[in-house]
Amino acid sequence: MKVYEAGSIRNVAVVGHSGSGKTQLTSAILSTAGMVNRFGKVDDGTTVTDFDEEEIARKHTLSSSLAWAEWNRQKINLIDTPGMGNFFADARAALQVVDAALIVVDAVAGVMVQTEKVWAAADELGLPRLVVLSRLDRDRASLERSLQSLREACSRAVMPIQLPLGEEKEFTGVVDLVARKAFVFKTDGSGAFEESAVPAGMSAAVEAARETLIEMVAEADEALMEKFFEAGTLTDDQLLAGLRSATAAGKVFPLVCAAGLLNAGIPQMLDAIVSYLPSPAQRPFPGRDAAGAAVPRAADESAPADAFVWKTIADPFAGRITLFRVVSGTVRADSTMLNKTRDASERLGHVSLMQGKTQTNVPEIKAGDLGAVAKLKDTLTNDTLGEKADGMTFPPIAFPEPVLAYAIEPKTRGDEDKISTSMHRLEEEDPSIRYSRDPQTKELLLSGQGQLHIEVTVAKLKRRFGVDVNLKPPRIPYRETIKASTEAHGRHKKQTGGHGQFGDCKIRVEPLPRGADFEFVDDIFGGAIPRQFVPAVEKGIQDARTRGYLAGYPMVDFRVTVVDGSYHDVDSNELSFKLAGSLAFKDAMTRARPTILEPVMNVEVYTPSDFAGDLMGDLNGRRGRIAGMDTRGATTIIKAQVPMAEMLTYEQHLTSATGGRGSYHMEYSHYDEVPAHLQTRIIAAAKAERGAEVEEV
Repeated sequence: MKVYEAGSIRNVAVVGHSGSGKTQLTSAILSTAGMVNRFGKVDDGTTVTDFDEEEIARKHTLSSSLAWAEWNRQKINLIDTPGMGNFFADARAALQVVDAALIVVDAVAGVMVQTEKVWAAADELGLPRLVVLSRLDRDRASLERSLQSLREACSRAVMPIQLPLGEEKEFTGVVDLVARKAFVFKTDGSGAFEESAVPAGMSAAVEAARETLIEMVAEADEALMEKFFEAGTLTDDQLLAGLRSATAAGKVFPLVCAAGLLNAGIPQMLDAIVSYLPSPAQRPFPGRDAAGAAVPRAADESAPADAFVWKTIADPFAGRITLFRVVSGTVRADSTMLNKTRDASERLGHVSLMQGKTQTNVPEIKAGDLGAVAKLKDTLTNDTLGEKADGMTFPPIAFPEPVLAYAIEPKTRGDEDKISTSMHRLEEEDPSIRYSRDPQTKELLLSGQGQLHIEVTVAKLKRRFGVDVNLKPPRIPYRETIKASTEAHGRHKKQTGGHGQFGDCKIRVEPLPRGADFEFVDDIFGGAIPRQFVPAVEKGIQDARTRGYLAGYPMVDFRVTVVDGSYHDVDSNELSFKLAGSLAFKDAMTRARPTILEPVMNVEVYTPSDFAGDLMGDLNGRRGRIAGMDTRGATTIIKAQVPMAEMLTYEQHLTSATGGRGSYHMEYSHYDEVPAHLQTRIIAAAKAERGAEVEEV
């Protein structure tokens, strides 16, 4: 199989909101480029990049997957990414290892929440972007409306380089504004097309759009701006060169038109990827030298071999499959490399190219390319593989902390041991989940980015590893705090045979602003408590506050100042003062007006405007505070702050209320006080839980 050099490679992440047509578009690309024998469809479960059983069943991408196509003697690596908010971490990871993004936007819905998030992530990484307006063959598809939402939400520099030939059911092809040619596609999904002149009825619109494009390209380059003012326009060659450099610099974002299911507009989109998006040779990869200083690494195959691991796949049959980008040098089969992150030597057997789940072995993979290797012993996501003499490493991908936790328990006792092994394999594959045991309740906890994320992880656990578990309702991470200042006294005195125990302290507690956590102040004068025992007082208070006072949740946002105390020359020790600190804390809580705090989430709901009124009423019923509304075409965006406890069932409600047309995104905002009548229930539930645990013991 051919080995590609950096200058003839394009690394592209296909990103966008769920349902925008990313996977179908990727399938159409592979079919058009002749990489597959049949045209795969999402609805049939036959696409190359959605190969996991759970993805096929749900008809949604749940994990990034790699495929590649050859077009005009250039290799295009495509990373098809998830579009649902619960799986955004995977899309973000893909963006960190590519040189450009293909932002897919549904021509019906326009810009949605994940579109904005991937755009912001691409901005942060300085990635060039090509915007694909997809599904133009659907009812209510509109270039004009979608372009308006893109310019409002993303950038005024989004510029069509194509216009659609018709819209909705009349969509038959595209007009290229640079070449001024029309491409009319057959409606049988074969991808066959005929080239023709621009239809007479579109000439004025094409010329107007072309002039707008020329002005934006000229604006991005001073030399071109001078030529534009001299001649009043740009030549085709000047426009082509200027568009290429402006796109690479992130000053212009070309927009192309396509319909993945109709297989229309795909060859022209591939031409645009090859013509306008940069190769790895044009974009050095961010790295760090041995001292930790930022040093970009060029895609030079003669340099020392270095590779960055961006994803790990837990395959129950093939074992661990490691996906990497060769940043520099050449990675060869049957070679040995050093894992510089873990200082461990790794033997590479076969190196391969990934076409979905299919691995094709190659003798070597050169700088700039994406590849895979199976059965490495110690290497995980974010590790750097390279040569020992070369101190270069690469910045890790930052994965978000989990936002929701469920308790899990095996359905059969025989699965208890298998849960731990299988979950650690899935953690390797998806670093945005956590598997742990609660030190207080001893429950096994599975934490993730949302309810769907956790349900999918449990489904993978069953399908791949044969481990069946029950999910218990998620535990809301409540906190406790105080609303009043007070002083308190704690004395621990115990006399037995020989040395006794004596510790005595007086403290002052006072509330702090939200988010301040905990402060401890030593305000002892005159040696009332010896210096070596003051940390023991703090430890006693720390232990007590983590166990809470009202319902067993950690106490936060308060300050403790130890102001006085007494000691005994013989009987005082660290344990005595630790117990005294704990008693002082409990004494303070009887007068400090303790209360319970709950996490409040920032929620954005995207819905067809017809349902907006009912959904706002529902959010109010969930103790939500509506912060505002925006309208983009036929879509209404509701922004609100809602307690996490009220959002646990929201996913099902939204799907039911909008017929599956609504979506939402939420992230942590702040903690706020729980209303008094609900605090009573939380405290009662906590006491009942503790009582049940005592009975079990």
